[in-house]
Amino acid sequence: MFTCITLMILAGFNFSIAQAGGKENPGIELFNEIAKQDSLLFNAFNNRDSVVFKNYFKNDLEFYHDKGGLTGYDQTIGFLRSTIISKNDIRRILERESMEVFPVPGYGAMQIGKHSFCHTENGRKECGTFKFVHIWQKLNGDWKISRVVSYDH
Repeated sequence: MFTCITLMILAGFNFSIAQAGGKENPGIELFNEIAKQDSLLFNAFNNRDSVVFKNYFKNDLEFYHDKGGLTGYDQTIGFLRSTIISKNDIRRILERESMEVFPVPGYGAMQIGKHSFCHTENGRKECGTFKFVHIWQKLNGDWKISRVVSYDH
């Protein structure tokens, strides 16, 4: 009897491992999807494409910055436009190994990580690495950022 029960438990255990091993990890799909959106967004930023850039944010964007306070959509788009006008060479680089993505059921995803911004100041390249949280909402198949938290400046 003991052997029969042991075999049934082991058979069930093997089935659950095979089932888990055979399924695609849905978390990696979401991670890759958000990583792609992040790449497209900041490619637009780095290339000063304000038309593409602005389409990645909801009109009711809330941007929380530990030094600059709370701003919104107009200030975020205005910042990119001011870098274009001033010919500022600021660039954003994601530290991909720091990036984490979590689902927000019924809404979208939460992206957490670190990124660096580099620019020339007084003839020297200056870079700073900061932490961020982006709350992405999926609307009609399109991803848009509704909330940003930028901190550790």
